[in-house]
Amino acid sequence: MFLLFALLVFGRVSYAGEVVFSGSDISIGQSVDILEDSLGTMTFQQVKSSGHFVPNNEQTPNFGLSNSAFWIRFTLRNDTEDPNIFFELANARIDFCTIYNEENGQIWQERISLNEPFSAREVQHQNTVFKLNIPPGKSKTYYLKILGSEQMVLPLIVRSEMDFFRFALKNEVIAGIQMGILTVMMLYNFFLYFSIREKSYLYYVLYILFIGLTQTTITGYTFKYIWPDFPMFNVYAIRIFPSLAGSFAVLFMQNFLHSRENSPAIHKVLILIFISYGFAILFNLLGMQRLSYRVIDVTGVAACLLVLAVAIQLSIRGYRPAKFYLAAWIMFLIGIVLYTLRNLNILPYNTFTNYTQQVGATIEVILLSFALADKINILKKEKEASQAQALRISMENEKIILEQNAFLEKSVNERTAELQFANTELNLTLTKLKDAQTQLIDSEKMASLGQLTAGIAHEINNPINFVSSNIRPLRRDIDDVLEILDSYDGIREIDSMEGLQGKVQEIEKLKEDLDLDYLKTELGTLLKGMEDGAHRTVEIVKGLKIFSRVDETDLNLVNINEGIESTLIILNYQMGNAITLIKDLGNIPSIECYAGKLNQVFMNILTNSIYALQKEKQEGKNPTIWVKSWLKDPETVAISIRDNGPGMTPEVRAKIFEPFFTTKQVGDGTGLGLSIVFKIIEVHSGNIQVNTEVGEGTEFLITLPVKRKARPIPDFQ
Repeated sequence: MFLLFALLVFGRVSYAGEVVFSGSDISIGQSVDILEDSLGTMTFQQVKSSGHFVPNNEQTPNFGLSNSAFWIRFTLRNDTEDPNIFFELANARIDFCTIYNEENGQIWQERISLNEPFSAREVQHQNTVFKLNIPPGKSKTYYLKILGSEQMVLPLIVRSEMDFFRFALKNEVIAGIQMGILTVMMLYNFFLYFSIREKSYLYYVLYILFIGLTQTTITGYTFKYIWPDFPMFNVYAIRIFPSLAGSFAVLFMQNFLHSRENSPAIHKVLILIFISYGFAILFNLLGMQRLSYRVIDVTGVAACLLVLAVAIQLSIRGYRPAKFYLAAWIMFLIGIVLYTLRNLNILPYNTFTNYTQQVGATIEVILLSFALADKINILKKEKEASQAQALRISMENEKIILEQNAFLEKSVNERTAELQFANTELNLTLTKLKDAQTQLIDSEKMASLGQLTAGIAHEINNPINFVSSNIRPLRRDIDDVLEILDSYDGIREIDSMEGLQGKVQEIEKLKEDLDLDYLKTELGTLLKGMEDGAHRTVEIVKGLKIFSRVDETDLNLVNINEGIESTLIILNYQMGNAITLIKDLGNIPSIECYAGKLNQVFMNILTNSIYALQKEKQEGKNPTIWVKSWLKDPETVAISIRDNGPGMTPEVRAKIFEPFFTTKQVGDGTGLGLSIVFKIIEVHSGNIQVNTEVGEGTEFLITLPVKRKARPIPDFQ
C-alpha cells in the first residue's frame, strides 16, 4: 500500500509487458499494472484513460485491508490453438470483482460477487475465475476492478481449460481428504464423549466442527456446496466460525490442560480471550465487519501465544497431556505461519504453500485426538492406582473394624443397659404425665360441672323460694276460708227462724272480721305467684335438658339458637346485673352437628368473656357481651360472641388454643377450655377466628356448615 502511494506521488507512469500464454500455467502478478481508486467512484472509461497505473513488482499482489477499489490492468497474448483461457484469482473471499475489455468500441464485462448466488457464476468454482476468449495469436487488454472487506491477497494465474479442470479436481480431492479426516476425528471423539462423559471431548468435537467450517469457508467450499443460495450468510460466516472455533479451542485447552489449577493467571486471561471472541461475533452481527476482522486477528494472535505459553510451561513440568498438546499446536502454528508468509510474498505461491494451513490444522486435529486417547490411558492408570489404594485402605479399615468390634460390642451392651434403665424411667414418667393430664381434665370437668351446678342452683333457687315463701300465707288464708266454711255447718242444727237469723248474722260478722274479699284476692295472687315459679322452674329444666343433650354423640339437625339460649340461662347468674347482654339471634336453619359439644363451645367462650369483664373493669365502659347469629350464605351459619373487655396482645392471641395455656390466676382455670373449643369446631369442619385488640375487647367468630357430614367425634375426655 505504501509502495503504491509512493509511486503515485512521484508520478511514475509505465506499462507492464505483454503476457504470452503458451499453454502452461503462469502467474502474472509481476506483469500487471495497478491503480488505486481511494473513493471507489471511477468508471471504466476514466480508469482506461488514467495515467496513474503503476507496475506491480510482487509475484502476488497484496492489498491488505482497505476501503479502496483496486484496478488491475494486464495484456494477454494467446499463443495456443485453443481460444478458451481461464484467468483465476486464487482467493475465494473477494467481495466484488469485475473484469472489463473494450474491442471495436464494444465493452465486455463480467462480475463475480459474494453477494450473489453461487449459480450466477459462469465458471462454477469457489475461487474468482473468468473464462476469457482470445483468438489464437491475438492479444487483449483487460481491466480488473476489485473490492474487498478482508485482506486481499491476489494470486493471478492463467491456465488452459484442461489444466484448470485438473487443478480444480486436485483441490476437490485434497479438500475431501481433509474434511474426511476432520469428520472421522469428530465422530470418533463424539462417541468417546458419550462413553466417558468428559467435557474435553465435547469441546474438542465442537472445535473440529468450527475449524473445519472456518477453513472450508475461507476456501469457498461452504458457499459452493452448503449455502449457495444464501450469499448474505457467507458474509457473516467467515467471522462467526473463526470466533466459535477460537472460543471452543480456549474451552478445550482450559479443560484438557486444567489451566485453572496449573496456571491460574493465564486461565483468567483466557477468559478475557473468550469474551473478546464474543465481541467479535457481536460486531459482525452489527455490520462492523472490519472491526470484527481486526478483533479476531488480535485475539487469535494473543490466544495462540497464551496457549503456547501454557503448553510449554506444563511440558517443562513433565505434564504428559501438555506435551501432546504442544506438538499439535506447533504443527498448527507452522501451517499458519507458512500460509501467512505466502500471503506476505515472503514465500512463493505454489502447491506446498497453498495447503499449509489445511495440512497444519489436519495434523493438529490428529495429534490432539492422540492426546485425548492417551488421556484415557492416563485415566485408566489413575483409576487402577486409585483402586489399589482403595483396596489397601479397605484392608486397613477391615483390620480396624475387627479391632473395634469387640470394643463396640462392649459399649453396645453398656449402652443397652443404660437405655433400658432410661426406658423404664421414661415409661414411669409417661404414666405420671398421663395421670397428671387425667387430673387436669377431671379438674376442667369439675370446674365446668361446678359452673353448671352453681348456675342451675341459682336459677332454680329464685322460683323455688318464691313458691316456698307463698306457702305459709296461702295456708293461713286457706285456714280462714275453712273456718268460714265450718261456720256454715251449725245451720243444720237450728230449728227456728230466730236462731237461723242469729247464725247468719254470726257468719256475716265472721266474714267481715276475716275480710273474705281480701282473702279471695290474696289467694289468687299467691296461686299466680306459685304458678309463675313452677313455670320458671320448668323452663330452667328444659334449658338444662337442651344444654346437656343426652344424644351428643349422634349427628342431628339442631337449631343452635336454642343451645345459645340454654347456655345464657345457665350463665345468667354469673352475669347478674353487672354485665349487659345484647342478643341478636337471627332466623337460621337447623344444622347438622353434635349439639352438646357446640353448647360446650358457647359455655367456654362466654365463661372467658365474663371472667375478663369481671376481672378488669374499665372505667367509663359498661361491661357488655354481644351474642349474634346469622346465615352467612346458603351453606354456612355464623355465630359471633363479642365483649368490650381488655382484649389480648398478639403474643397471647397466638397461644390461646394451645393446651394448658391460660392467663387466669392459679386455681381459676386449667388452660384446656379453648383447646377443646378448637377441636370441636375442627370436628364440625368449621372455622373459628379471633379478632382482638388491647383495650378494645375480643370477638370469637365461628362459622359452621349447614349440612355437611362431620368426622366421627373424638374423645375430648
